Parts: sequence; structure tokens; C-alpha cells
Amino acid sequence: MTFDIPKETNAGKVVEVTIGATPEQGGTRSHTVTLGGSTALPFHFFEGEHPHRPVVAMEVFDKAPSKHIDSLLEYFRDVIDKPGEMAKKCVGEYGAELISVRLEGTHPEKGNMSAEEAAEIVKEVLKSVKVPLIISGHSHFEKINEVMKKVCEVTAGENCLINYAETDNYKTITAACLAYGHTITAQTPIDVNLAKQLNILLTDMNFPPEKIVIDPLTSTLGYGLEYTYSIMERIRNDGLAGDKMLAFPMLINPGYESSRVKETWAPEKDYPEWGNLESRAAYWETATAMSLLLTGAELLIMYHPQAVEVIKKTITEMYESKGKE
Repeated sequence: MTFDIPKETNAGKVVEVTIGATPEQGGTRSHTVTLGGSTALPFHFFEGEHPHRPVVAMEVFDKAPSKHIDSLLEYFRDVIDKPGEMAKKCVGEYGAELISVRLEGTHPEKGNMSAEEAAEIVKEVLKSVKVPLIISGHSHFEKINEVMKKVCEVTAGENCLINYAETDNYKTITAACLAYGHTITAQTPIDVNLAKQLNILLTDMNFPPEKIVIDPLTSTLGYGLEYTYSIMERIRNDGLAGDKMLAFPMLINPGYESSRVKETWAPEKDYPEWGNLESRAAYWETATAMSLLLTGAELLIMYHPQAVEVIKKTITEMYESKGKE
């Protein structure tokens, strides 16, 4: 007796979005990274096409974070305040496929670095590595608008992923991305309808759909992960069902989110029952990333080298098993 696995055929397809630009395309990157293109749920190779693997980025900082997980400092202590050198280490030693430059130090309450200083840091990272860049900002609207306009200008032609625009602050950043040829992240707070609304607003400004990535603003293990999972699942299901305003690749931030929770930084002496801090931090980020990878994440911005290694290996194994079922 034979059994045929029931298969679903989807009317929709996730938009293909390319980040980065080679010299032939007007940039300086050694290669580009393309997300999306799937016609089935994540890793359902038996039901549809998945032409592009999910990719892993790692993050560097415009200034050393005031608080950083001790176990991460074991890897980056000598370069944590040198974004160009840290980017080299992330790419060369840990296999980062993109680099996210977090410009948290431009926030008025966290350093108030100028737009010009931020632009110089981004240019430094561009010179240090040849992978595509993500430029990650913050939610102080007046300052980040100033910063992103300048950063978009000095990186014109590089097709960076400008991370992020949100519903209450999208026009200036979207216009800068249009003017200088960048891709944009549309971030909304864990809600399907809000995600769709922002994508409509972006396309109403004639922003190309093939340059939009969604950030559904994920949480981490133990802090609402199951709700995040369900929202991403609905976004992906609706996009594949034919809703073009939800059929975009998704970005998540398991590194940033995991680094903020107590379980990844609380000292072993205070919580000995939680186990080894080094392993705990890596496991927490890995569990978060793996869960959200299974619900549709195509771009993961990560921190812990051990977590990066596990996730990249898992993605490779899943894709190499394609067709063997």
C-alpha cells in the first residue's frame, strides 16, 4: 500500500528582494543576496519552490553597547568598539552573510552622534567587508530621519537594506531610499493588519514591492515567542494565498531580542540552576532563531557565534535534504 502526502497548491509567491550591488550594478559588493521567491510554506519542498535559502547576518555597533552579554564579549572584546574590525571578524571567522550596522549611538539619549559621524562609520564598514549591508536605526523619529537621509546619500548605489520604516515615520526614510536606490524594512508591532497597511502606504509612494522586506517585530523565547510565531505564520499563509501586500520576505532580530532578556546575561552565581552562561546565551538565541525560521523568516540578524553556526548548519542540512523525502 502506498501513501501520497497531501499537497497544497498556493496561488501566491513571496516577492524576491535583492540586497547589495556589485560593481557592475553600481555598487562595491562582491555579491548580492536575494530573499524570497517561495511558493510554499517554509521547508515544504514537496509542495513548492524555495529558490533562495534563508540567510544569516551579524550585527556591529556604532559605539560599544553600555551593556553586552559577557559571553559575547569573549568573542568580540577586542573589536566591540571598532565596527569595521568587528565586521571583518563576523564575516571572516563566523560566516556572516550580511552585516547589520546598528546606529544606536545616534539616539539623543544614547550618545547623540551626528549624522555625519554615522555616515563615516557606515563607510568604514563598507570598506572593511564586501558583503551587503543592513543599516539599523532606532525609534527617535527626528534624529533617525536626519541620520538615515545622510547614510542613504553616502551609500548611494550600494542597495543597502535600510532598517527600518514604521507607520508613524515612513515618508522621509522611504523617500531617501527611493532617491538613492536602497531597499527598505517595513516594521510593525506584531499585527497582520498593521503589516499590510504599512506595505500599502509604501507602495502608494511608488516604492517598488521588490525592494520591501517585512519586520513583524518579533519577541524571543519565553517572552511571547508563540504569539510572534502565529503572526508570522498568518502573514506567510495570507501572502501565499494571494494577498500581494503580505507576500514579502521577513526579517527577524533574534540576536538583539535575546541579548535583552535576563536569562541570557544573568550571572551563574545568582542563578546556578540555569546552567552555564555561555551555553545558555547561545541556546536561547538558537531556539528563538530556529522557531522563527520555521514560520517564514528569511533574514536573521544574530549575535552569538555559536548560534550562528548552528542555524547556518541547520539551513544547509534542510536544503541538502530537499528531494530525499
